[in-house]
Amino acid sequence: MPETRAAVVTGADSGIGRATAVRLAELGMDVGITWHSDHRGAEGTAEEVRAQGRRAAVARMDLTDLPGAAGVVGDLADRLGRLDVLVNNAGTGTATPYLDMAYDQLRDVLDVDLAGPFLCGQEAARRMVRQGDGGRIVNVTSVHEHQPRVGAAPYCAAKGGLGLLTKVMALELAEHGITVNAVAPGEIATPMTGQEDDDVRAKDRPGVPLNRPGDAREVAAVIAFLAGPESSYVTGASWAVDGGMLQMGPMAGSHLTGDEWRIP
Repeated sequence: MPETRAAVVTGADSGIGRATAVRLAELGMDVGITWHSDHRGAEGTAEEVRAQGRRAAVARMDLTDLPGAAGVVGDLADRLGRLDVLVNNAGTGTATPYLDMAYDQLRDVLDVDLAGPFLCGQEAARRMVRQGDGGRIVNVTSVHEHQPRVGAAPYCAAKGGLGLLTKVMALELAEHGITVNAVAPGEIATPMTGQEDDDVRAKDRPGVPLNRPGDAREVAAVIAFLAGPESSYVTGASWAVDGGMLQMGPMAGSHLTGDEWRIP
C-alpha cells in the first residue's frame, strides 16, 4: 500500500460527501472534491481536509454532461498524483408522480445517479488497474436501492440499478484487487433533506426503530471503513445505514391510518 493514499469524493460540497471527505482526510488520505452548484461549500470542505494536514483538490463536475464529466475524476487523480479510493456520492432526485414525470427529468436523474457513477467508476478503475496495487470504490445508493418510494420513480430506478452495478463491478474488478461496495443511507440530516447540521437526536421519527434521522458523519464512518484496509475481504455488498428503516416494511404498513403516503 502506498505511503499516502488519495481519494476522490463526488458531490463533496456538503452533507454525506463533505463528511466523507473529512473522515478520509482524518485517516491520512489526500482528497479530490467535486461540486456542481456550491463552489463555496466545496472550498469549505477543502479547508477542513487541509486542517487535517492533507492535500485537497477541488473541481466542478456536472454529471448531466456525460460522458465528458467523468474525466474530472482523472483530472483530480492527476493533481493528487494517484487514486486509491473513489466515492460515488453525487446524486439528485425528484418528488414527481410517475404519471407526471417528464422525459428530461427522468434523463437527468438517471444520468446523475446511475450513468455518472458507471462512467466515474470506469475512469477510477482503469487508473487503479494501471497503478497495479488495487483500490476501493464505494457507491452511495439509498434505502431506495432496496425499497420503492412514491414520487421517486427515476431515483429508485437509478439507485436500484446502481446497487446491481455495484455487484457486477465487484465481480469484474476483483482480479485487480479492487473492491466495490454500496452504502445505502436512510433519512440523513443533509441539505438534500433540508436538515443540514440539525441535531438529529432532537427529531422524532416514529417509523424508524432508532427514532431519529441519521447524521452524515455516521454514513461517512461506514464509507471510510469500506475505503480502508480493514475491509479487504468485503466486496459486492450493500450496507444500509438507516436506523433500521428497511426492517419496518410490514410493520409500517400495518400502522398507517390514512392515505397520506400516496402523496409525494
